[in-house]
Amino acid sequence: MKQGFYSGCLLAWSFFVLWSHPAWSQGDDSVLSGPMIGHVSMRSAQLWIQTTDATMVMAKYKPAGGDVWQQTASVESDEKHGHTAHLELTGLEPGTDYDVVMVVGGKELTESMEVSTQVLWDYRMDPPPFSFVTGSCAYINEPEYDRPGRPYGGGYEIFESMAAEDPDMMLWLGDNIYLREVDFQSYSGFLHRYSHMRQTPEMADLLKACPQYAIWDDHDFGPNDSDGSWVHADWSRDAFKAFWSNPSYGLPEAPRCISTAFRFVDMEFFLLDNRTYRVNHYNKTNEPQVLGQAQIDWLIQALRKSRAPFKFVCIGGQVLNDAAVYENVSQFPSERQQILDRLEEEDIRGVVFLSGDRHTTELSEMTLDNGRKVYDLTVSPLTSGPGHAREEGNTLRVDGTYVEQRNYAVLSFEGPRKDRTCTIEVKDTHGASLWTRTLD
Repeated sequence: MKQGFYSGCLLAWSFFVLWSHPAWSQGDDSVLSGPMIGHVSMRSAQLWIQTTDATMVMAKYKPAGGDVWQQTASVESDEKHGHTAHLELTGLEPGTDYDVVMVVGGKELTESMEVSTQVLWDYRMDPPPFSFVTGSCAYINEPEYDRPGRPYGGGYEIFESMAAEDPDMMLWLGDNIYLREVDFQSYSGFLHRYSHMRQTPEMADLLKACPQYAIWDDHDFGPNDSDGSWVHADWSRDAFKAFWSNPSYGLPEAPRCISTAFRFVDMEFFLLDNRTYRVNHYNKTNEPQVLGQAQIDWLIQALRKSRAPFKFVCIGGQVLNDAAVYENVSQFPSERQQILDRLEEEDIRGVVFLSGDRHTTELSEMTLDNGRKVYDLTVSPLTSGPGHAREEGNTLRVDGTYVEQRNYAVLSFEGPRKDRTCTIEVKDTHGASLWTRTLD
């Protein structure tokens, strides 16, 4: 039964692909969306693209200004993965710009792109300055499947504003798609929702401007407020892995999650999964949890090992907000307290939680008993409808950082190795500054 149902999903997806044509593909009729840059290291770079049907995809690449082309292995963009293809550029040199040309069905795309590897600065010089953009909650309207009434999404030009920042990376903080009621009960529905999001014209430049990294929250995991009881979590994972290009997925002691970690210049990023092992807080006979013990143990161990001046812990919901509302971690007091106690006991410094979900933006700050500061930067929404949380009672909110409109954040790093600063600037849809704070 499962195999037959799965085949039916693929037939439905195939029909969708054949009849969805990207008006912005500039003559490259075989491309449905992309290309997109995924994880980039000093030696390699991952690329992603989606085609209109099953076809062979590869990429040619050479150092900028060079003459000798290399090429990736050819990959078929098959139906099972929504006609997406993942390629890897290998044998690269650190701190080098590469010209890249995608080849789809034997035809070179009309537009090339540039990929820059990370710089080898360790033991040689101070780390270079860099910046990244981030945000959450990207609702893209599709009227025939949206709830009736006023459109919930809008302001898609925010993606153009983010690309114009010339960032070194982009971090998607969850609710990157909004699965609709029509999507939940079929794998083809998941593929449709991701594909619809990726065909947003204003998003095209951002996807190929810099490496893209992502976590999920409830709306890209399953139904609203979904948890580990969601029976189709395998569809959630398969679709997420098909449309993103993170360094890896899963932890040794928690293989079903999508968690991973990576270093960018001198900062380290820990991407958490707040849905796979979640037991919602209203359970009375199951112990509520957000991350689960295995994921917490890994996180604390990894943070303790890290030498990064700032350690960014990326999670779909707020951690520090001490008003126990909606789905923030304060609704799970024992797990929240364990995390904070262990950060203090291990004397881990420079921890910044990056969160989304709330449809409002704010910076929260807590000083632990040992004097270490912990921050939680919530950035939301990108294109979804703004929310209202001004009076909910977060006593840890930093004055002047609350935002109730569509927005994104730019985080910039500079200074010598042992005296790095992180400047946070929150901007509106059009790139106008709303507030700025610097963390030492």
